[in-house]
This record gives sequence, structure tokens and C-alpha cells, in this order.
Amino acid sequence: MELPQQHTSTGDQPVKDRDSSFVQAVFDLRATNKGLAARLRRADNPGTEYQCWDFLVRFGCNLEQDRDRAPLALIAAAICKSDQAGNGNAGLGTALLSCYDNEPEGAGKARLLRLLSCDSLIEVCRVLRPVLALIASKGVARLDFATLLRQLRWFEADRQRIQARWAQEYYRTVPSEAAV
Repeated sequence: MELPQQHTSTGDQPVKDRDSSFVQAVFDLRATNKGLAARLRRADNPGTEYQCWDFLVRFGCNLEQDRDRAPLALIAAAICKSDQAGNGNAGLGTALLSCYDNEPEGAGKARLLRLLSCDSLIEVCRVLRPVLALIASKGVARLDFATLLRQLRWFEADRQRIQARWAQEYYRTVPSEAAV
């Protein structure tokens, strides 16, 4: 899914480039600044996210706006908690499914349905926190954090389409040998 490239209010850099730059900066920082990386690992907790606000502001984040701050904090924490060396190419649905041995029924489906029931950005960020921790702990898929960040930024404007994308990625199955 290609979301529109909108210009930010802080300059002429398109959101897509801003999201990719943010993700790359977090990966680079994680490797070079262990202290800030430790603070970023706690950014997905509303009680401790203030510890990374200085970093978020560098990327044009309006700290007063939950819809701007929450996705950046969530993604920064998820990157710092993961073992990925760089941004991956797996969508959220694909990564979630891979945590359950590519079997679309069961606990994975329950987690997906919970994501699909979210009505607001803040709710989806709260529900995503343990999902991203699960994906990181299993280490079976390299999540595309830049695309996920872009989807979260557009969640309130295009919720149904984004949720449909997650479901499509999750339920997409590899054809069995009998069907080929």
C-alpha cells in the first residue's frame, strides 16, 4: 500500500522520507549511543516516554499532539528492543503470522482481530506494544518499521484501508504443493 506523500509542516521533506529517515536514525543511534537507546526502549510506556522527547523533537515531532508523538515513540521503542540490524521488508500482518508458524488460526488470529477492532491511533499503539514485543522476541521476520510508522501516521485518516492491509498480509498464505 502506497500512502500519499504529504509534506510536513516543518519543511518540504515528504512524510515517506521523514519516516524512513527516522527509522534509519533510530537504528544508527541504537548502535552508537547505548544511553539514548536505553531511554528509547522505554518510549512506548506513557509513564516513561518523556525520557526520549529530546530525540523525537529532532524529527519535527509536536510533543503536544498524541497523534504525532505516540507512533514515533512506539516505533523507536520497538526498534531498540529488536535484534534487527536494519529496516526489514515484512508487513505487520506477515510478521505476526510468522510468529505462529504461518498458521492463521489460533492465538495469532486473536491478536490480529484485536488490532482490527481498534478505532483510534492511541488504542492501536497501545495494542501494538505487546504485538511488536512478540515479533521481536520470536525474531522470525524482519519488520518494515518505516511502513508501519507511515501506516500509524495515517491510521486515523485511513483506518479501514490500513487494517485491511494488515489482514491481507496475515491471511495471505503460501500455495500448498497440491494447489500448484
